[in-house]
Amino acid sequence: MTTYYFLAASQRFLLEEEPLDEVLKERTRNYQEQEREIDFWLIKQPAFLDAPELAEIKAKCPQPAAAIVSTNPQFITWLKLRLEFVATGSFEAPSATIADPLASLASV
Repeated sequence: MTTYYFLAASQRFLLEEEPLDEVLKERTRNYQEQEREIDFWLIKQPAFLDAPELAEIKAKCPQPAAAIVSTNPQFITWLKLRLEFVATGSFEAPSATIADPLASLASV
C-alpha cells in the first residue's frame, strides 16, 4: 500500500477563487526541469472522501469537493500554508474502503 496525502476544499474555492492552475503549472514545470515523475493529481469529486474513515473530513468540506492528492507530504503541507479554507489528511490505498486513490465521482 501507498500513503497518499491530500488537501480538499470546495471545487469553487480551489478551481475558481484560487490561482491553483498557476501553482500546478509551476510545480509541473519544476518537476520536468528536475526530471522528476509527477506525484500529485487534481481530482474533482474525489471518491476517497466516501471512505468511512474520512467521513469527518468530508462533512467539513463543501460539496462538490475537489482535492489535490500527492505521495509527497511536504507538497500538501506547502499548499496548506498557501491556501486557507482547506482540509488535509492522508490515507493508504489500495485498501478495502479505497480501491483507487485517484478515482472521481464526477461524470465526464
